[in-house]
This record gives sequence, structure tokens and C-alpha cells, in this order.
Amino acid sequence: MTQDKFESEVDTLKKFFTKYCEDKHKNQYQHRYLLEYKLNSYKHNIYLCKECHELIRYSFNRLIECPHEIKPRCRKCSDPCYEKKEWKQLAKLMRYSGYKFGLTKIIKLLTLK
Repeated sequence: MTQDKFESEVDTLKKFFTKYCEDKHKNQYQHRYLLEYKLNSYKHNIYLCKECHELIRYSFNRLIECPHEIKPRCRKCSDPCYEKKEWKQLAKLMRYSGYKFGLTKIIKLLTLK
């Protein structure tokens, strides 16, 4: 996958995890992540609880290990790399955050009129 696609995927994970964890959990702590991808390093600081920290770390590792040159959406992948337990947790998190971001967008559109 390209560098741009990798960065976009990381940003999406950060955004969705942050929203979910802020809404659902208490006791967030700053976690530092150093991601190495195609000879580039990416540093990220994200406030998450321990449970979300473990899942995003797992997700980052799956993203780095993705064997596809043109990365499909994970839910449409013919050869998924997520374990079933983590997949279910991530799907729940993404569904919740996606819904919240969608509502926020609709509310902003309605308040502009």
C-alpha cells in the first residue's frame, strides 16, 4: 500500500478510537506509538484506556503487516488478518464512531441553515 494510504488508514483508526474511548471509557492515558512503514517512521500520541490501547496497537500491527499492494477495506478482504475476537471488537468500535461522526455532520448541516 502507498504511504498516503497508510497515513490515511492510521488517521482513521486514531479518529475512530479516540471518539469511541472518550464516549465509552474513563481513565484515558497518553500512549505513544512509533510506527515503522516502508522505511518511514510515524509518531503518534493518543489518549486511550488500556483496552482501547491494546486494540489499536493490534490494529496498527495488522495494518503494517497488510500484504495487499492495493489495500481493500478490511471487511471486504478475501484473506482477513484479524482474529475473530479482535475483529468483532473493532467492528463494534467502528460502527459506533461512524454513527457518531455521521450524526455530527448532519447536525452541523442543519444548524447552518
